[in-house]
Amino acid sequence: MMKQTDLKQAIRNWWAEYPMTYGYEHGFATYTQEDGTIVKVEIGTREFFELADKTFYKWNQSRHNEKGYFGRIFDYEEYAGKPVLEVGCGMGCMAMNWANHGAQVTAVDLNPVAVAMTKRRFETFGLGGDIREADGEELPFKDNTFDYAYSWGVLHHSPNTKKSIAELYRVIKPGARAGVMLYHRHSLMYRFFTEYVDGFVNMESKFLSPLELASRYGDGDRREGNPHTWPVTKKEVIEDLFPQFCNVRIDVLGIEVEQIMDQWARNFGSKFPRALLNACIRRWGWSLWITGKK
Repeated sequence: MMKQTDLKQAIRNWWAEYPMTYGYEHGFATYTQEDGTIVKVEIGTREFFELADKTFYKWNQSRHNEKGYFGRIFDYEEYAGKPVLEVGCGMGCMAMNWANHGAQVTAVDLNPVAVAMTKRRFETFGLGGDIREADGEELPFKDNTFDYAYSWGVLHHSPNTKKSIAELYRVIKPGARAGVMLYHRHSLMYRFFTEYVDGFVNMESKFLSPLELASRYGDGDRREGNPHTWPVTKKEVIEDLFPQFCNVRIDVLGIEVEQIMDQWARNFGSKFPRALLNACIRRWGWSLWITGKK
């Protein structure tokens, strides 16, 4: 068993080598155009940010509205001029949206490449914010600092997700809210692909522990070496991860459900009745969007 400090360093190193670019190949800035051609750009350029954002926004189309990208889950107007924290900023796309809507943005990441790229993004687009390298399990902020804090698709990579969420609770003000997106263990993505196809059919569960299996096939497009990815269940959220919060709400998100069904039979998911497909997504989607109040 790897020591906690060694595991955290391995996580930091792996994501620095293979940052979340939303590219055709994980960790690299290659993108498929609408006409099917593949273009490669330099990470950190304006073109890179625009192409990465275009892909990320497309994946999350159902979360946008007239208020902006991710306007269905973020109330930008309420927090204009107020301090907002993102833990795990990646390439800085979400932090940029908050800055564009007038929030006082603080964005942190364990990965130094992510921090450097988010700083470059803010410089490129003429935005202001406090962007720094920091450990989500030990945030360098005083208690009751932020009006809102969130993390999107990051803390399931933390060796101690519970401690990271407790840190979010600590640094938000009394009455403030926090939002966290975590991968869902009771999802089609995990149950079908990870457990059944890779674990059972390909017999990898004979060689890999459940954590190793989830880490290898949870992120990174099956790239070797992802040190830690562990999806959670709704029960774990309520009983273990968010017990200190009140008004906890869990929404299941899953744009991938239709794509998975299409792999079972040609266009099966695409032809599935929309109401039934949405019901499947609400139960078996890959992402849990969890919100709670301090």
